[in-house]
Amino acid sequence: MVTPTRAHARRGEGQWALGYREPLNPNERSKKDDNPLNVRARIENIYAHTGFHGIDPADLRGRFRWFGLYTQRKPGIDGGRTATLEPEELDDEFFMLRVRIDGGALTTAQLTLLGELSQTYARDTADITDRQNIQYHWIRIEDMPAIWRRLEDAGLTTMEACGDTPRVILGSPVAGIAADEVIDGSAAIAEIRRRYVGDPAFANLPRKFKSAVSGLPDVAHEVHDIAFVGVTHPDHGPGFDLWVGGGLSTNPMIAQRLGAWVPEAEVAQVWAGVVSIFRDYGYRRLRHRARLKFLVKDWGPEKFRDVLENEYLKRKLIDGPAPAVPAQPRDHIGVHRQQDGNFYVGAAPVAGRVSGSTLVAVAKAAERAGSGRVRLTPQQKLVVLDVPEAEVPGLRRDLAKIGLQTEPSPWRRGVMACTGIEFCKLAIVETKARAAELVADLEARLADITAGISTPISVHINGCPNSCARIQTADIGLKGQIVTDADGNQVEGFQVHLGGGLGLDAGFGRKLRGHKVTGAELSGYVERVVRNYVANRLPEERFAQWVARAEEGDLR
Repeated sequence: MVTPTRAHARRGEGQWALGYREPLNPNERSKKDDNPLNVRARIENIYAHTGFHGIDPADLRGRFRWFGLYTQRKPGIDGGRTATLEPEELDDEFFMLRVRIDGGALTTAQLTLLGELSQTYARDTADITDRQNIQYHWIRIEDMPAIWRRLEDAGLTTMEACGDTPRVILGSPVAGIAADEVIDGSAAIAEIRRRYVGDPAFANLPRKFKSAVSGLPDVAHEVHDIAFVGVTHPDHGPGFDLWVGGGLSTNPMIAQRLGAWVPEAEVAQVWAGVVSIFRDYGYRRLRHRARLKFLVKDWGPEKFRDVLENEYLKRKLIDGPAPAVPAQPRDHIGVHRQQDGNFYVGAAPVAGRVSGSTLVAVAKAAERAGSGRVRLTPQQKLVVLDVPEAEVPGLRRDLAKIGLQTEPSPWRRGVMACTGIEFCKLAIVETKARAAELVADLEARLADITAGISTPISVHINGCPNSCARIQTADIGLKGQIVTDADGNQVEGFQVHLGGGLGLDAGFGRKLRGHKVTGAELSGYVERVVRNYVANRLPEERFAQWVARAEEGDLR
């Protein structure tokens, strides 16, 4: 006779709301030992004086992130060694620093300051990220007190730019000025930032928390932990549709609509309710399952909405319609009329790589054109607002002189790249320089067919599987890894994702079994696939649609 085994009780996931308060991994222990927001005082009072070698490791590789600081990668370590070395072997004595710019909104005075800080403290480095941040490199810990003073005097901050926190809130780069905007989300973003950024109640989340608030579907809302998307309710007018549980990386998931319409005045409260659910019910045992998307997947949108309404808001939300889906992605490049009759002008650096000198020059060019406002975009681009019509040609010429094109090729317009092995400790391959090389190659190789490509084919390059450049939702997504070339050598290369997208084509790219492309083969490979698309597409067929039905041989 076989005795039935007793079913094992399911292991706790570290959910605070279910009584699991004891830390279940070193990251949770570090946060319990000391609120990470306290680290700033140690930076200012101790580490800025003792220098890099006086920093407590728990602060260096953990709590520093709450103020936008990561150690950057030590030069000369190839990608094949990324996963084999200890953190202290990868650490350089300099830092990457993110400045959070909620909604991507800057005055020209703030943009000038960001450029000057780069010139003074960051060896003239500056990247525009797809989170609308400015990211510096070569920062010394000794300089952080001075950097913070200057940023905060200008109304900017690095607080919670990284870490297990509510990070920068994405917003439409054309909020408040776009003629087709449903509602301006700027006030809601400002209210969330005013009330909750730096609040200790939200400074210890299970993992990072990404937010977006936009009156237009132009901020990749499908891949955020929470997103509010402009929509008009038939009875209540303009407001926001609520989405939760999106995210990419190694387990990509499209966010779920909760079917709830939220008026502008309630966005901050609803946002806080969702963050509170994540804090209290989020999984804290395993870091790779600690994002909100896993909880939403397990619960489903109906239960999530029920818990939000009954446990946190103490009221019912209003049912509402889904937002309109744009016919094609919106990247804000070029010259466009605003509601007030002025124009906004969008320009494209290659994969967000600019410099402090470039930022200063953009600010000066904008001011000469009569503008005092600039915005950064979730596509690593920048937009100058409020330009009188007579000043548009001069601004475009000034931007072109500093390498920022307002009528870029589809390849420059559609490329994005993460930081890559140049500075990132997680990266396996080079990304920024490779993106620039790829753009130049494609502009030359595909010049004969470029005019026939009405919608830019997006190419996103990532240095590791974490998808900081959103590779799964690109037309052509490239995930960096070490591959074997034809001669048997281990070289930099990529796994390819084809036909991903947002909006009409919301979903993740198609992967071809066993298909890898070396760095040396990349330009030729992209050219080949694009030519196959142009030759074989149906009338008006988008790249993602063609990929879904294409023969595998046309994709290799």
